Amino acid sequence: MHETTALLIELGAIILGLGILGRLAGRVGFSPIPLYLVAGLAFGHGGLLPLNASEEFVSTGAEIGVILLLLLLGLEYSASELVTNLKTQYPSGIVDFVLNAVPGAVAALVLGWGPVAAVALAGVTWISSSGVIAKVLGDLGRLGNRETPVILGVLVIEDLAMAVYLPLLTALLAGLSLAGGSLTLLIALGTVGAVLFVALRHGRLISRAVSSDNPEMLLLVVLGLTVLVAGVAQQLQVSAAVGAFLVGIALSGEVAEGAHHLLAPMRDLFAAVFFVFFGLNTDPAAIPPVLVPALILAVITAGTKVATGWFAARRAGVKTAGRWRTGGTLVARGEFSIVIAGLAVGVEPRIGPLATAYVLILVIAGPLAARFTEPVARRLTRRFGRTPATAGAGATPPPAPTAEPQPAADEAVAGPPQAPQDAPEASPTATDAAHTHG
Repeated sequence: MHETTALLIELGAIILGLGILGRLAGRVGFSPIPLYLVAGLAFGHGGLLPLNASEEFVSTGAEIGVILLLLLLGLEYSASELVTNLKTQYPSGIVDFVLNAVPGAVAALVLGWGPVAAVALAGVTWISSSGVIAKVLGDLGRLGNRETPVILGVLVIEDLAMAVYLPLLTALLAGLSLAGGSLTLLIALGTVGAVLFVALRHGRLISRAVSSDNPEMLLLVVLGLTVLVAGVAQQLQVSAAVGAFLVGIALSGEVAEGAHHLLAPMRDLFAAVFFVFFGLNTDPAAIPPVLVPALILAVITAGTKVATGWFAARRAGVKTAGRWRTGGTLVARGEFSIVIAGLAVGVEPRIGPLATAYVLILVIAGPLAARFTEPVARRLTRRFGRTPATAGAGATPPPAPTAEPQPAADEAVAGPPQAPQDAPEASPTATDAAHTHG
């Protein structure tokens, strides 16, 4: 009875504390993720007041949090949208991978952590935070901007790539042979391909079988199916997260909307528990030694994400201001980086503290980069555009810099999006993403 009482007290305190931190973050205008991580550090091993009674429960809640994160992410995309984005955005996806995964891999090798840790840290630095970015787009009123579909396209490519990357990483972490790792990868690719094929051809039938007018029944069926598929995927070394993501893709229409509405509060609760759990298992004393490498890596990969966004937006014909905004919006890292680091800490424990510090830096810097990258770039361009005037006393002054075209939707820095003729309206995917992660 004493253990049960202690469990209830600790759980109540954790959930209440998460609610207070979430409200505080909302008032400040930032993502609550860094506060959840700090809370985990404070009450974990080596923290101020270690929690013992609820550790096992929180561990299970963290697993559910990852599953729900990926399920609701999958519910935002239909199979046809994924295929379309893959066909049109794959060059941007390749650039994104090269510019942002390579710095993480190089950093792990320079630190002497080995090739497996290099693969893991490459994923940590590669993947942007869909949750933070969707919330930022909504907060800044950019859902109708021309660059928003480009941003979402890059995120879709990253999410789809996770369906291949996570099984590969899981195989490497498990120490499987080349044959075993190749088999795991083939299973993952076959599973993804099969789910996309079935979702494209028979998605309505699947949704109809799952559909129910009773919210309780819909919740139980979707949640039960997701956890079951995630468990089977984990058993096949494909990753529970990928299994949940594929379930989300397979559902569409009203079923996806209804499930999204019912599961969003659960996702928010268990996702918060997941971030706290990651902090609980990170010793705060291990962060200072890796703080400088984390800061250097954050600065480098913030720049490479801006370059990625510029390239992707330029391919889509977005104007200069929209290119800068695309890059700045993609800077934030978050849930996927922590998921990857959580998988890898068994092989290289130092990845955990480094990933925690890295995510803390970029989850705070991300919203700032989204808001200020374009204005700062515009001012610097105008300023350095005038410097040649000092070339000599008799030099002919250069022409005044051309002003940027004013308010098309892709030129607005913030505020409610407008709808000129050359700016498409907000896509349903963008709107859903903002509601999902807001």
